[in-house]
Amino acid sequence: MYRKIFVFLILSLLAGTVFLYGEEIAVWIDEHGTESIIVTAALATLMSLFPVIPYPIIGGILGAIYGSFLGSFITWFGSSMASIILFAFVRFGYQDWGLKITGKYESLSKVTMLFERNAFMTIFLTRLIPIVPSIIVNIYSALSRVGFWAYTVASSVGKIPSMILFATVGSTIVHNPADLFYVALIYGSFMIIVYGCFRLWNRYVVKEKCQTVE
Repeated sequence: MYRKIFVFLILSLLAGTVFLYGEEIAVWIDEHGTESIIVTAALATLMSLFPVIPYPIIGGILGAIYGSFLGSFITWFGSSMASIILFAFVRFGYQDWGLKITGKYESLSKVTMLFERNAFMTIFLTRLIPIVPSIIVNIYSALSRVGFWAYTVASSVGKIPSMILFATVGSTIVHNPADLFYVALIYGSFMIIVYGCFRLWNRYVVKEKCQTVE
């Protein structure tokens, strides 16, 4: 119980900080972000952990002040670290509750077993195609038996395209707005390919799920 209280207090403190000072943090990143890349990366992580201001906006700011390459890296780092931190806190404090809940309901237990069996690819694809909100993926993964490193790698790698997009759009708007069309065209083509792969994977998962139920 002490672990649960500790995790709750830490997350509440961090959430309260973002809710109270989120706008000031975003303004500081915009005006002074280039003064310290370490501080900026830490603040990006905090803003991604509790996205009071939508994180694509933060990514756009980072791209505008750091450029596409470095801005993309900081945006990706902040988002990836936020997911890892939330996963670690929930896993540390509340996994036992999650296992009890999933074990209590047969249908949920089967879905969770299927998810755990295909955890890497499922997490990777939900990051590439963000149909499911990131926080749900983070918490559900932490409450299940998904391994820490499998989650970390799948989540972090899956985030790369969207984080590059956020930063590149921010950089392009500032430096060459006319190129936004080409950015949208390239990313749209990429998403069509990814969606096709997702449909193929989804058919495989549904087929395996039917076999599991039988």
